[in-house]
Amino acid sequence: MKKLTRRSFIKTTTKASIAAAIIPALPWGCTNHTGADKSGYFESGFGINDNLCQKVLARALYRGGDFADLYFEHTIRNWLILEDGHVNQAYSTVALGVGIRTVKGDQVGYGFSQELTESAMLAAASTAATIADSTPKDPASQFVKQKLENYYPLETLLTSIPLESKLPLVQSANDKCFALSPLIIKVNAQFHDEQKRILVVTSDGTKAEDLLPKNYLYASVVAEKDGKRERAGWNLGGRWDFSFYTPAVVDEIANTAVDRVNLLFDAVQPPAGEMPIVLGPGVTGILLHEAIGHGMEADFNRKGISTFCTMIGKKVAEPFVTIIDDGTNRNLPGSINVDDEGTPGQKTVLVDNGILSSYMHDKISARYYKLEPTGNGRRESYEHYIQPRMRNTYMLPGQAKPEDVIKNVKKGIYIQSVSNGQVKIGEGDFAFYVSQGRMIEDGKLTAPIKDVNIMGNGPKMLRNITLLADDFEMSRGGGGACGKGGQAVPVGFGQPTCLVKSMTVGGLKN
Repeated sequence: MKKLTRRSFIKTTTKASIAAAIIPALPWGCTNHTGADKSGYFESGFGINDNLCQKVLARALYRGGDFADLYFEHTIRNWLILEDGHVNQAYSTVALGVGIRTVKGDQVGYGFSQELTESAMLAAASTAATIADSTPKDPASQFVKQKLENYYPLETLLTSIPLESKLPLVQSANDKCFALSPLIIKVNAQFHDEQKRILVVTSDGTKAEDLLPKNYLYASVVAEKDGKRERAGWNLGGRWDFSFYTPAVVDEIANTAVDRVNLLFDAVQPPAGEMPIVLGPGVTGILLHEAIGHGMEADFNRKGISTFCTMIGKKVAEPFVTIIDDGTNRNLPGSINVDDEGTPGQKTVLVDNGILSSYMHDKISARYYKLEPTGNGRRESYEHYIQPRMRNTYMLPGQAKPEDVIKNVKKGIYIQSVSNGQVKIGEGDFAFYVSQGRMIEDGKLTAPIKDVNIMGNGPKMLRNITLLADDFEMSRGGGGACGKGGQAVPVGFGQPTCLVKSMTVGGLKN
């Protein structure tokens, strides 16, 4: 294959990705390479061979450094947006480049280049190398390719899906929402798909390639009744092949969005104060992710920021509570065949029967704690450095029935979903807006609620979990991302119905 310059490649791939929305197939999509089975993409397309990687890694270590790594990325993203009955946006973006990291102790030097030429990469490596000031270190003389599992196989490359196949999804979501309720006055339907190829090469001899899909279908609706307007939405997605988006999936998105918005017309504001909270299954796992999960990322503990920094081996919850962070769930947004520093995807038990058993580690924190990395080294793109980040974080089910969990509450609230969370990692304090929920009165679900916030402390909430149901669910949405250090990465979360004996309820949505 003829080697392309960055300028000609970006021009070609941008045209190709737009053409993919118009014609049935692209030349590069016809071979139907799938998931992690495709190898040699960056070598055949850009001349990124082992000799060149050794040369760039040697430059990254020429002032010393404990280790260095290269992260090559080529990502194509497509958006299709329908609003007011018309497709008013359809566009693509392309990202191509390499990030080069040199690590000395717990300090990081970082450089990146949008040009995959030898001179540009050597210049970026020189920038990364300035973190160290000692004897040069040689990278491994050869690289061993990682044998990876594939948790998100593709039948067809997403770049080969034509626009004519995507249009019926947003049009059908739009039409179904309007047909479900005469109260609907506005619908916004979106389909987003992303295809990211990465290559990780490390100075200690690791080489790993992956192809990560990410996509979702979303519908938001505005309804009006007696001069009053409400808004709600729903999405489904993850790391799926395009074949996931069946008529049944479109129906579920439309039905859920319309049901949620119509329910809000009957919603009341619950009384404020301390009271028991029942968290419903699935999507409320975002509370677990935000209020507890971030505090278990190793960098916050290595730096003494997290309240969990001295709690390894100690009780943090009741014995029936087990919390896992997992990169190996099939097709979920946070699943990864390999993390962004070459560690294969794996499962990490954070809380084991109430005992804090592990943090989430990248290579830097793993070396600090004298442990193996857990596969949590992640970054938004080649322009960003690695941080310990969650993947799919969830709490295992208990043995109670969901209705029995609710029966244990005389007066409280049931939370179906939350949004707009704010968390202070150090103290563990959080506040979330309840977007869907109900009152619990005498052990029964009653009136829907809205315009309410819940507030609490993550570690305290963990200790206050008193009952878990057997209805474990993972959130099936694909549109969200987790922010940390100015970077956003896709994550998943889930849990069973869960009783927290006391949290603070109050406040109006402005």
